Amino acid sequence: MSYFDAASAAPLHPVARQALLASLDEGWADPARLYREGRRARMLLDASREAAAEAVGCRPDELVFTPSGTRAVHSCVAGALAGRRRAGRHLIVSAVEHSSVLHSAEVFASEGGTVTQVPVLRSGAVTVESYAGALRSDTALACLQSANHEVGTEQPVAEVAEACREAGVPLFVDAAQSLGWGPVEGPWSLLAASAHKWGGPSGVGLLVVRKGVRFAPQGALDERESGRAAGFENIPAIVAAVASLRAVRAEAAAEAERLRELTGRIRAGVARSVPDVEVVGDAERRLPGIVTFSCLYVDGETLLHELDRDGFSVSSGSSCTSSTLTPSHVLKAMGVLSEGNVRVSLPMGTAEEDVERFLAVLPRAVAGVREKLGAPTPGPTADTGADELVVDSLGKLCPIPVIELAKAIGQVPVGGTVRVLSDDEAARLDIPAWCQMRGQEYVGEEPADRGSAHLVRRLL
Repeated sequence: MSYFDAASAAPLHPVARQALLASLDEGWADPARLYREGRRARMLLDASREAAAEAVGCRPDELVFTPSGTRAVHSCVAGALAGRRRAGRHLIVSAVEHSSVLHSAEVFASEGGTVTQVPVLRSGAVTVESYAGALRSDTALACLQSANHEVGTEQPVAEVAEACREAGVPLFVDAAQSLGWGPVEGPWSLLAASAHKWGGPSGVGLLVVRKGVRFAPQGALDERESGRAAGFENIPAIVAAVASLRAVRAEAAAEAERLRELTGRIRAGVARSVPDVEVVGDAERRLPGIVTFSCLYVDGETLLHELDRDGFSVSSGSSCTSSTLTPSHVLKAMGVLSEGNVRVSLPMGTAEEDVERFLAVLPRAVAGVREKLGAPTPGPTADTGADELVVDSLGKLCPIPVIELAKAIGQVPVGGTVRVLSDDEAARLDIPAWCQMRGQEYVGEEPADRGSAHLVRRLL
């Protein structure tokens, strides 16, 4: 089996395993107690905090450990907004933030706050100008991830942080995906990360609040972790998390170069060997181990099962792999194809031969899924002579509406239109994306008795 989903959770690093086992015998006591066992536990906790702060690039007293990365995000956003309540009730987020950030924004909006969601380019990156333009006199906090978890695109954090500093607004950075590769540059104010993203154990998050940033912890708290993270510290897990962070950082430079070459090989190989595919995300400013692509006329869940049977564990942002049947908010914000989406995220140590085997298996897996779904094949189609055709795809899920559109478009003359009736949420994203890939014109969406009507004009 080849595990290619490190962006969700990286395999436990051998150093983390060793540190976890060693600290189970030393770090079990209450670090708040003054007796020998408590002092020993406190020494482990303090040493871990100092090492983590060095890796982040902050002071030890600015960093606390939380029960998860999600808890760190929620605490950071809520505490910063509460601490700057007098400054205003305006929050800025990007459209591609992790769901934990967007959930925090939803809570803030439900309590009367105002949220501005900054759009992204097709690459998944924000522009500094768009963030600077969103800043207002009543902005309490701005949020920006260091790199995207679904497509790997790195964000211009340092430049955005500088714009926020000049406006007197703190910037919160979700550094979960990038911290294992290096510190976050720029004058950011708050930061959160999660150990399971870099090969540490799950259940350990980092929360950093720079000195001078107004911060008011929310919810029921206690005296632990500077009053910012309640509950008994899991010292063995914390020790293992920090040990693995230091270990991956020591390997980061060489491994980043190697993984960047492997993902570059996947980007090129997929585009060359799989027809009707869109490789998404920034080709240059991206994390070393992530590459994401979407395949036309493919059911994402079926493709993931096929790849799993062939020995590859990958992830997907397709609506047809989710219980909500809603396409990934990241892919939607980027305006790219969501159907048949595959995210490959290589863990450190991935072998070259595993990547070559994946590239050999993928075309056959995609072709098999397309055949099962009755995807269109290259070749001429009969022109019905009608200037407009109606395709009834009501009740049919991704990718069927796009497949039926592709089969119908050749039946109208150039300049003719196809009206696709669909109640599938993914159609709003995938039909325009298909038109862009196929050189056809997406005229727009119109209301219908059920669902929506998507109007496409044939140009070729």
